[in-house]
Amino acid sequence: MRLMFSAALSAAIVVPASAAEMKVSVEIPRMTVAEYHRPYVAMWLEKAGDPKVVNLAVWYDIKLKQNEGAKWLKDMRQWWRKTGRELEMPVDGLSSPTRAPGTHEVTFDDAKLAGLAPGEYQFVIEAAREVGGRELLRIPVQWPPKPGAEGKAKGEHELGAVSVALKP
Repeated sequence: MRLMFSAALSAAIVVPASAAEMKVSVEIPRMTVAEYHRPYVAMWLEKAGDPKVVNLAVWYDIKLKQNEGAKWLKDMRQWWRKTGRELEMPVDGLSSPTRAPGTHEVTFDDAKLAGLAPGEYQFVIEAAREVGGRELLRIPVQWPPKPGAEGKAKGEHELGAVSVALKP
């Protein structure tokens, strides 16, 4: 028996791609301390009641020999407990080098956000610095986003201003 599919049927089962994106601005404050190290930073999305998280970015020292920088990832305690210890770093598209003091912008598109179920999420950013402190900020976000959706938070030590802008 031969099965035939019509063009109308195949078009009906194709899910249209979303063009939504998330733009994140992260300020790494300049500190005047005797021994300064760039912070390790992890960003992820989590949904209340769901143990799975969506990893967005991990900034750490990827230039050390034999992936030596990965052993300090556990200093980002919340991220490490939720998902970090399950990952074999570096992860393509997730891990990248630490950032110098200043404001850094990153954009996450369908590749990272595909498959997000509708609902309320928390954008979480955690920073930890050798011979320094650690800090965690949460910004509520709604998915799918409404036009002009944005959220902001301000850190006190390891992070400065953090903003999240969503575009449907």
